[in-house]
Amino acid sequence: MATTAILGFWGVAALLVLTPGADWAYAIAAGAGRRAVSSVAGILSGYALVVVAVAVGVGALVAASPVLLGVLTVGGALYLVWIGLNGLLRRSVPLAEVTSRAGSPWASFLRGAGVSGFNPKGLLVLVALVPQFTSPESGWPPAAQMLLLGGLFVVTCAVVYSGVALLARFVLVSRPRSAAVVAKVSGAAMTAIGVALLIERGVMLLPGH
Repeated sequence: MATTAILGFWGVAALLVLTPGADWAYAIAAGAGRRAVSSVAGILSGYALVVVAVAVGVGALVAASPVLLGVLTVGGALYLVWIGLNGLLRRSVPLAEVTSRAGSPWASFLRGAGVSGFNPKGLLVLVALVPQFTSPESGWPPAAQMLLLGGLFVVTCAVVYSGVALLARFVLVSRPRSAAVVAKVSGAAMTAIGVALLIERGVMLLPGH
C-alpha cells in the first residue's frame, strides 16, 4: 500500500480526532473521575469494532440504508443525551467521592465503547474516508487496506484521548472545584451533541430534504 495514501489518510483522520466532540467530553470526564484507562480503552474498542465492520462491508450496508442509518443516528444521539444528562444533573461532590462512585472499570469501559461505537458521526467518517484511500492497484486486498487505515485511526485516537484524559486528571487533581465544573461542562457538551444529532435527523425528515 502506498505510503502517500497512508499519510494522506492519517493527516485527515488526525484533524478529525483533534476536533473536540463527544469522545473528548467523555475522556475529560473520565480523567476527572480517575477512570481514564478503562474509559479510553472502551472508546478505542468501540471504534475498533466500527473499523472491522467497515472492512467486512457492514459499514457500507449501513450507509446505504436510510432506515438503518436513521435508527443508528437516533439511538446514538439518545445514548449521548442520556450519558450527558447523568453527568450534568449529578450532584457536585469532592473528587475523592466522585472516584468512589464512578462505578467499576468494566462499567466505564462499556460506557466508553457506547460513546464511540454508537456515534453515527464516527461511523460516517470511517465509511466516507477509508474507501477513498484504498486502491485496487496496491496489491493489498481491500479489506486489509481498510483494516490498516482504520487501525491507524484507532491508534491516533489512543494517543489523543489518553492525553486528554490524563491531562484532565493531572490538572484537576488539586482543583476539586474545577473538576466539578469540568464534569458539568462535559455532560453539557455530550447532551448538546446528542440534541444536535436529533435535530439534524429531524431536519432531514422534513419535506424537501
